[in-house]
Amino acid sequence: MAGTTHTVTNQAPPLAQYDVFTADRALTEAVERHLDPSLLDEGLSELSALGRTSGSAQVQEWGVQANENPPRLRTHDRYGHRIDEVDFHPAWHRLLGKGVSAGLTNAWARPGGHVRRAAGFVVWSQVEAGNGCPLSMTHAAVPALRADPALAAEWEPRLTSVVYDRALRPAHEKPGVLFGMGMTEKQGGSDVRANTTSARPLAEDGTYELTGHKWFCSAPMSDAFLVLAQAPGGLTCFLVPRVLEDGSRNVFLIQRLKDKLGNRSNASSEVEFAGTWARRVGDEGLGVRTIIGMVAATRLDCVLGSAGLMRQAVAQAVHHCAYREAFGGKLIDKPLMRNVLADLALESEAATTLALRLAAAYDDGSERERALLRIAVPAAKYWVTKRCAPLAVEAAECLGGNGYVEESGMPRLVRESPLNSVWEGAGNVQALDVLRALSRDPQVLDAYLGEVGRARGADHRLDGAIKDLLTELADLEGAEGRARRLVERLALVLQGSLLVRYAPPQVADAFCAARLGGDGGAAFGTLPHTLDLATVVERARPQV
Repeated sequence: MAGTTHTVTNQAPPLAQYDVFTADRALTEAVERHLDPSLLDEGLSELSALGRTSGSAQVQEWGVQANENPPRLRTHDRYGHRIDEVDFHPAWHRLLGKGVSAGLTNAWARPGGHVRRAAGFVVWSQVEAGNGCPLSMTHAAVPALRADPALAAEWEPRLTSVVYDRALRPAHEKPGVLFGMGMTEKQGGSDVRANTTSARPLAEDGTYELTGHKWFCSAPMSDAFLVLAQAPGGLTCFLVPRVLEDGSRNVFLIQRLKDKLGNRSNASSEVEFAGTWARRVGDEGLGVRTIIGMVAATRLDCVLGSAGLMRQAVAQAVHHCAYREAFGGKLIDKPLMRNVLADLALESEAATTLALRLAAAYDDGSERERALLRIAVPAAKYWVTKRCAPLAVEAAECLGGNGYVEESGMPRLVRESPLNSVWEGAGNVQALDVLRALSRDPQVLDAYLGEVGRARGADHRLDGAIKDLLTELADLEGAEGRARRLVERLALVLQGSLLVRYAPPQVADAFCAARLGGDGGAAFGTLPHTLDLATVVERARPQV
């Protein structure tokens, strides 16, 4: 029996039993904007169903359980046989099964698939981000496999399946499969051309034997992996199945699982190849060119995943402040807290709007949109993923001491928040990729300027930012030392142009004032007090 002094008051109710998708105005409006009208009813219905699943108390509990019970590596069975298996908590399998059945590996095989999947990925990332890794890798493997039409015809139906089958058995016996990736090695990291894993051709055409290691191998419980190794003709992409067609295990030695800061429900591993059977994907010596489609797709997923984490952090902060009372009123009505919440909401909406615009470019597929993606994906990956960590920390602070307690869920968001900035090429890699795209292909700058130019004349601060950016772009000699600054401006101008075109005036005005006009400070909560911040905050508030 509770004591008489332990009456619980002035606490926000749990943010649960709600539709995560429809409660996010920026996301729903982006889907309505980019999805063909003939697909809209179906798309909104499926995303709302996923939103209700994501917001349910049961599925949220699965996320907690998967995070609190990390995977365990079993290298040998009880008899001493090498098995190299990873055991997961049942909640992990439930979450992964839900993600697969929701179509989060199936963007390539249906109309409007990238926008629909991107919105679903933003929603599902808010439950437990760890299972996003195998979902992302499986989705992203498709463009790489298409370098070999025969391989694509064999594997693509399995990759885009909506059936999750966790059993380790030959892929041709399974209704659906998952893919992982292994590129980086101890001595090279992002410099994959320094890889030393060797590939020796076998008698059967297109088959090889791999010897070497991978310092980071994603999702080691997957059915197959795309890896890079040195063939006689140079660095080459290979498909490594976990189980061979005759049912025997391929040589895939999991040395250990990484003990990570966050993303703890997901298994990241170090693996060794020692006479490992592999099938070549694409031509020898073209490994980077072959796998780059997978890399680009996973980089966009880093943007989408960060947008999802940011949205959940903002939703929790606004929800808490809408109920919590202090100093004679609701926190959400206090001018200074309102400024903080509005600033966080701007960052979140800008991230979501940009991410969905890039997904729509994938669906369009035109040459101009592909050119835009070559510059906008690394720029967005650089900027959005870097904004995730400070936003998550500030959002947790909005809950005060409650936000520092594990039960609030905010510490899990904080630990997860730096991840996407590191995965698939850290910040410097993204910045250098932008410079490389600018120097090699004039079409990428034309596509970018055409996109941001659609908003010209609508806001003087955006116009000024575009003009300043053109000045910076006029001379790229020795640009490497200032690449981060340049890429930051590219991302901010693109976000500003999209918000000016699509967001409510109050959101666009605040973003342009703070991010482009120089009226914002270095910390969140430093927006000009003359702006309509109440409308910005109310737009971000989840309606439960």
